[in-house]
Amino acid sequence: MTRDEIIVKVNAFLIDEFEIEEDKIAPNANFKDDLGLESLDFVDIVVIVERDFGFKVNGEEMINIRQLSDLYDYIDQQVNVHN
Repeated sequence: MTRDEIIVKVNAFLIDEFEIEEDKIAPNANFKDDLGLESLDFVDIVVIVERDFGFKVNGEEMINIRQLSDLYDYIDQQVNVHN
């Protein structure tokens, strides 16, 4: 899976599952400050990432994910390790 495919998939589930407006989605968007996501939303994000991308998310690694670009990078690294 390419990075562009990952970005499209992540952005789509943020719009669909969390009802985030498309114009707020940018690589430097902060999950809490810009997208209005709470810590409980991260539990849902983990479940969706595991389902959609086919790998088990390490909770400790998710602590450092603050911006969308961090999530894209994390998924990109994990998908390439597991495939």
